[in-house]
Amino acid sequence: MFTVCNDSHNFILLGFSDQPQLETILFVIILISYLLTILGNTVIILVSCLDSKLHTPMYFFLTNLSFLDLCLTTSIVPQLLWNLKGPAKTITSTGCAIQLYVSLSLGSTECVLLTIMAFDRYVAVCRPLNYTSVMHPSFCKSLAGIAWLCGIGNSLIQGTITLQLPRCGHRLVHNFLCEVPVMVNLACFDIHANEVQLFVATLVLLLLPMALILVSYGFIVQAVTKIKSFQAWRKVLGTCGSHLLVVSLFFGTSSATYIQPKRFYGHRQGEFLTLFYTVVTPTLNPLIYTLRNKDVKGALRRVLKIEQNS
Repeated sequence: MFTVCNDSHNFILLGFSDQPQLETILFVIILISYLLTILGNTVIILVSCLDSKLHTPMYFFLTNLSFLDLCLTTSIVPQLLWNLKGPAKTITSTGCAIQLYVSLSLGSTECVLLTIMAFDRYVAVCRPLNYTSVMHPSFCKSLAGIAWLCGIGNSLIQGTITLQLPRCGHRLVHNFLCEVPVMVNLACFDIHANEVQLFVATLVLLLLPMALILVSYGFIVQAVTKIKSFQAWRKVLGTCGSHLLVVSLFFGTSSATYIQPKRFYGHRQGEFLTLFYTVVTPTLNPLIYTLRNKDVKGALRRVLKIEQNS
């Protein structure tokens, strides 16, 4: 059993409370995953900044992605670990609002950033002679800024609309975090208009980016089939393969969460999907980019060698 706080301003994050035997296992797994997320993404950020050979558009965006993943997991995991370790499952209304705004903003930003990274790979493979002129530093910074503005804007709009819904005292959140779909379900009146608004936002920030990424990779596949050099072909598949794998993991689970019917929000399957794209994916991203990327591994060796020499 979990402890219910009498403060009417608190929400109760039910999460995995109906399976207490699972909570201890999840606590250990999520704690390890969180520590690996911090370590892996911090390493990528430091290596990309310290090694001059990685001062390229691809690694500029990768640094942004790593920073996003660090912030996203930090906005969710500490509260999740706190709720898993004991009977108290509450979160204050202020804490819930902050978590909703921050996680939604970072998740939305990541959707746009992954699309921009697909565009970067398209230009690199399909327009190699124009790559330097197209993806110059000021343009890359502008694209990254657009990604952050889109994320923050979506969060302010969706988050504010969701939090203003009348809940009539409903405080039981059928998830381990305050997320738009489950918070909408706490409303005590017809939420059809809100479901339409959520669908439109999902269409713009999830399905549209997915479509643009698929189009980009369609052109990339066409270009790759014309490459005669095996080494060049292998390098293209190496860098694009890493990004495509990250895209599949993030968009696959997040879209399954946001486009599923209302009646499935908060069900066990939904909770594990949310756990995957908010906790597991940020842990896997650094591994995918380092294990499959010779440039990052080479830069890491050079940075470590410099540190040892100094």
